[in-house]
Amino acid sequence: MKVNEIFQSLQGEGFHTGTPAVFVRLSGCNLHCPFCDTHHDEGTEMSEQAIVEQAGRYATPLVVVTGGEPALQLTASLVDALHAIGKTVAVETNGTLPLPAQVDWITLSPKDAFLGPQAAPVLKHANEIKVIFDGIHPPDDYSGIAISHARFLQPCDTGDADKNRSITQQTIDYTLQHPQWRLSLQTHKLLGIR
Repeated sequence: MKVNEIFQSLQGEGFHTGTPAVFVRLSGCNLHCPFCDTHHDEGTEMSEQAIVEQAGRYATPLVVVTGGEPALQLTASLVDALHAIGKTVAVETNGTLPLPAQVDWITLSPKDAFLGPQAAPVLKHANEIKVIFDGIHPPDDYSGIAISHARFLQPCDTGDADKNRSITQQTIDYTLQHPQWRLSLQTHKLLGIR
């Protein structure tokens, strides 16, 4: 597998905000969102065993497999191997590709509002949905997807502080008017951690 990086930090977004986690960032993505903060093509080829060994160096039980788009590479055997060393496996996905059934937690972050129908999710269930909100595209309710825990709106980070303040306020306003949504901030960026 091509791995962009493996590191330990706190989950900065969504339901598990503040939870210590090992992040396994896989390289590559089938979408190219204009606001993405990941270098998709950079990475090191690693065996599943090497990934498990590196993730196992950290005491935290939560492993977050992210990307890019992790579903391009994630295998049932890697999930099983992480389970075998006592890890819980969460995946952050755009939802356009199927995932191994053994995944413990799915964070679905659909991008079809920005990229059109070719980016529509194919997943039928997730534990949480996290929609990037730019203040322009109102979020789909994704009523055809079973969400077991929470629906989050996350302000889009444009890299421009003034625009970000405006988008954050619009996200707050939208959430107050549509209480089925909860606000998710990128707390890792606010704290200056990875």
